Amino acid sequence: MDLSRGFSVIGETAHSEYLAAELGKQGISPGKGGKIIFSSAEQPNNLGDEGYRLVAKKKTITISANGDNGYFYGIQTLLQMVKGTSVAAAEIEDIPAFGWRAYMLDEARYFHGQAFVKQILDEMARLKMNTLHWHLTDDAGWRIEIKKYPKLTEIGSVRKDTETGTWGSGETAGEAHSGFYTQEQIKDIVAYAAERHITVVPEFEMPGHASSAIAAYSWLGTAGKKIDVPVTFGRHYDNYDVTKPEVIEFIKDVLTELFALFPSEVIHIGGDEVGYKVWEESKHVQKYMKENGINTPADLQIAFTNKISKFIESKGRRMMGWNEIMGKNIHKDFAEKKQDKEAETELAKNVVVHFWKGDIELITEAAQKGYSIVNSLHSNTYLDYSYKNIDLKKAYGFNPIPDNLDEKYHKNIFGLGCQMWSEWTPTNKDVEYQTFPRIAAYAETGWTSKDNKDYNRFRKSMDNITRIWDKLNINYGPLDIKE
Repeated sequence: MDLSRGFSVIGETAHSEYLAAELGKQGISPGKGGKIIFSSAEQPNNLGDEGYRLVAKKKTITISANGDNGYFYGIQTLLQMVKGTSVAAAEIEDIPAFGWRAYMLDEARYFHGQAFVKQILDEMARLKMNTLHWHLTDDAGWRIEIKKYPKLTEIGSVRKDTETGTWGSGETAGEAHSGFYTQEQIKDIVAYAAERHITVVPEFEMPGHASSAIAAYSWLGTAGKKIDVPVTFGRHYDNYDVTKPEVIEFIKDVLTELFALFPSEVIHIGGDEVGYKVWEESKHVQKYMKENGINTPADLQIAFTNKISKFIESKGRRMMGWNEIMGKNIHKDFAEKKQDKEAETELAKNVVVHFWKGDIELITEAAQKGYSIVNSLHSNTYLDYSYKNIDLKKAYGFNPIPDNLDEKYHKNIFGLGCQMWSEWTPTNKDVEYQTFPRIAAYAETGWTSKDNKDYNRFRKSMDNITRIWDKLNINYGPLDIKE
């Protein structure tokens, strides 16, 4: 279809402004040229909530879907099809392979700012990703305003210095780092994401990775010591004291404010890398465990996690956490995890397990037990890893469904996430370099079924995408690694 004389939109208004703005960036304005028609898909169909059909003819382009999500993704394909002022004739039926297609941005280590998050959301929308997993609290910083506990940002969002280079380098930046999002800024970003059919899932780490909160309110910790927000990255071994009613109340208070800011059904509670040493050495924690028949720190963590899960569920939401919440010790090298016994307590079944580390049999076991799973195996999806460890081709080759998982359990694998941990990416350009182009490979893995994937075709399509990134001045990494 020729769009040189412009276009008109028929039958759809929700995305008209967005479509006009995006076509405008390509020099195409509304006018008396071709017609872009949106229509409800004929029933019955297999398009689901996000699938669409696109038919491009000489004078019309028709996008049919079951609702707004499908229309929006059809628009993204249309935008990709525009060459100059024309769109080639085509018939496309497109349905995503997975319902969870996520990018995780860690802002606890470094605060990156509202404009940068919106840029990420724009590119996620272009690539048909639908979930921004936003890591907002950790040892290194607390990045979200909580009205009831103002010291979380007054104290917890500021650290005096920052370790640089790599783990244990002994080198620091020599300057303070700070930053957090006000609740108004959060609302603005969540609304911006929603316009692009992206759900923002906040992560509020518990019961470990809690140093920034404990620095703000020392009574939250188990050790009872006043600490500063750590300068060094890694694991810090005080945890929330989950035996104290006032700490449980704090966590529920924070979650309540998060519920008001984030309409997402899923709330991520972290739960990874919890060092048990501080609980093992605490007389009052050991007394609590004995009185309540809790045999191991792993059981204490699961009992706490189940308690929080019930609270989240009571508010109409669903909890998600890294796969340590199942009670398996996947960290044989952690000196602070002295006990090797597995937890006897069973994790609540309504939880979404976010798999990132451990034997692949763990994900199979979780699926067989009926848990919903998002697969983010670190060796294949961590964007802080070098391109030598995970190049574009390896990223593209990741399959969220383990090869040996019985087909009847495939439905339990919601999808995948790719994680941008930011310990060693202090600037936005650093984050861009690690994220792009690999985010496109994970996006395609989330959308395209394994049988339809073709790396050569995908690699060729990247030439068009990188031209867009060049115009946007996005600092992307290598597309090819020479052997």
